[in-house]
Amino acid sequence: MSQEILTTAKEKMGKAEAALQRELGSIRAGRANASLLDRIQVEYYGTATPLNQIAQITVPEARVLMISPFDKTSLQDIERAIMMSDIGISPTNDGTVIRLVIPQLTEERRKELAKVVRKEAENGKVAVRNIRRDAIDELKKLEKSKDISEDELRGLEADVQKLTDASIKNMDAISAEKEKELLEV
Repeated sequence: MSQEILTTAKEKMGKAEAALQRELGSIRAGRANASLLDRIQVEYYGTATPLNQIAQITVPEARVLMISPFDKTSLQDIERAIMMSDIGISPTNDGTVIRLVIPQLTEERRKELAKVVRKEAENGKVAVRNIRRDAIDELKKLEKSKDISEDELRGLEADVQKLTDASIKNMDAISAEKEKELLEV
C-alpha cells in the first residue's frame, strides 16, 4: 500500500513536469515552434477542432511557421482562428498555405517573458509540493490504522521528499533552459 502511494506521487509529479513543459512551450521565444499553435481551436464544419488535426504545421525557416491545411476550404477558418487567438501574430494567406512570421522580441519583452517563465515554474513547484503533502497525509493515515510503523513512516516521508526534490530540480532545469532560450539574442 505504501509503495502504491509513492508510485502515484511519482506519476503525478511527472505529469506536473510535463504540464510545465507544455505551458513553457506555448511561450514564444522569437523563433518558430509548432507548439505555439497547440491551443488554437478552429471552427471546422461546426465543431471546434485543434489546428494540428486539420493542417500540417512546418517550420521552413527559423522564424516562420507554415500551415498547410489538409482541406483547402478551411483556409479562411484557420486564418480567422489565428487572428482571434492570443498569439499576437498576423497570418499571411497566399491561397494555399498560411505563413506566420514570428517577429524578433525586444529586450524588454524578453525580460517580461522570463518573468512569466519563472511564475509558471513556481506554479509547477507548488503543484509538486501539494502532491508531496497529499502523499504524506496518506502515509500518516496508514500509520494511524497501524498498517505501517512510525519508523517506516519516517523512511517513507524521506522517500517522498527525495521524489519532490528531484521533481523540483527537473522543473528548475526546464525553466532555466526556457529562460536561456528567451534571453539569448
